[in-house]
Amino acid sequence: MKARVIVKGLALIISLALLGYLFKSSDLGSSVNEAWIDARVRGHGVNGALLFLLMGGIFTAIGLPRQIIAFLGGYAFSIGLGTLLGALAALLGCMLSFGYARLFGKGLLRARLGERAGRFDRFIHDHPFSMTVLVRLLPVGNNLLTNLAAGISSIRPMRFLAGTFLGYLPQTLVFALVGSGVQIAPALKLALAIGLFLVSGILGAYLYRHFRHGQSLDAQIDAALDETDSENHEPTTHS
Repeated sequence: MKARVIVKGLALIISLALLGYLFKSSDLGSSVNEAWIDARVRGHGVNGALLFLLMGGIFTAIGLPRQIIAFLGGYAFSIGLGTLLGALAALLGCMLSFGYARLFGKGLLRARLGERAGRFDRFIHDHPFSMTVLVRLLPVGNNLLTNLAAGISSIRPMRFLAGTFLGYLPQTLVFALVGSGVQIAPALKLALAIGLFLVSGILGAYLYRHFRHGQSLDAQIDAALDETDSENHEPTTHS
């Protein structure tokens, strides 16, 4: 992976950790908690969890980073429950954007995302479930565009959604850990989250390189992961 990919991921982790610190130590953070998380989610049982899922699903469906929802899940619940609900909220958002593209957006989106959808089709064709998991493990890419491209592709919804949920879990755990109030030293918690993020990202990049079978999911993803077509990037020699 390029250094900038790692730096962007670490910057997001650190910024959310700082946000968590503000939640707990400043008047601004307190008002945010009272206004939404504490007042409507935390301590409200099933109703709070359902509201969190609805909020997370809607916002990820329109493009809010799923990592932020995972962070809020960790803040509002325990690490385990926050990870589960954060992943389910992101899955709900995926279902909404995927379903919109499949049912209503094919004409509108085909001109804009047709090439991307074709690449996605070819990429996942032989192993749709496992390749979808791989796509979700990557530390780069646009979650919303992937959902929309999948919606106008030929992939079966259940395989895509099942692979999506499983692939969402590692990063959801990382950001739920950052947002959680788990009783360990903040520096240790942050270091653990960074370590898990690096492991997840490196694993995703490794699997992408070794199991893409010559297919390209996205040119920008290829560039970010240092995956280039040899015919375009190998130096030309002259006799």
